[in-house]
Parts: sequence; C-alpha cells; structure tokens
Amino acid sequence: MEKQEIPVIKNLKKGIHWIAIAVLVYIFGYAGVYKIIGVQSMMENMASIGFGPTPTMLIGLAETTGVAGVIIGLFYRPAKIISLLGLLPFAIGAFTVHMSYHHSFPVYLNSLLVCIMPLVILWADEEFTLQY
Repeated sequence: MEKQEIPVIKNLKKGIHWIAIAVLVYIFGYAGVYKIIGVQSMMENMASIGFGPTPTMLIGLAETTGVAGVIIGLFYRPAKIISLLGLLPFAIGAFTVHMSYHHSFPVYLNSLLVCIMPLVILWADEEFTLQY
C-alpha cells in the first residue's frame, strides 16, 4: 500500500522546497560572483583566512557552477541532485572555517544556511528517495 500525503502537508513541503532553493541560490550565487569578480571586501575576507586571489576565484567558479546546476535542475532533475551534493562540501568547508576563526553569528549564518538547505531541498523533493 502506497503512503498517502495530506494535501496541506504536500503543499507545505513544496513551499519549503522552493524557499530553500531560493535561499541556496541567493547565498551561493552572490558569494560566488563576488569571488569571481574580486569584490574588495570578499577578497579581504578570503585573504584573512588564508586564501589568495586564485583559490578564491576557483571557489567562486565552483559555487557559481553549482548554482547554475541547481537552476538547470529545475528542468532536468539529475542536475539539481548532483549540484546540491557538489555544493555541500563547499558549504561545510565555509561553515568550518567561519567557526574555527570565531566569526560572529551574522558572519557564519549564511554558511550555516547553505549547509542545511541542500538537505532540506532533497527532503522536500517529491521524487528524491534514498536507495539502500
């Protein structure tokens, strides 16, 4: 017997899914672009934690590519799953670095959100299941 979902819960899950995608795309999108174009404050912050211009730009390219994959994944689902899983190490790395440098809550909040959002997106995706 197939599990039936209550319509309100199904719609709530859909809403959570879209909000989580918007949050993830916004945070990774602007951070990635800032790293690629070399926004002064971003470059200074990255330098203060030990990243030079080249690694910063490469991280930005990876983040922007991941965001593009998530957006493409709205039309081709496997791209979304692969992109979310690819962005997760960057999110965890950012959170770890911010915590190890004892940055204040507003500074590490975005990295905390992008650690959680891929999991929320996958949980709320109607067609995603773990096969074990």
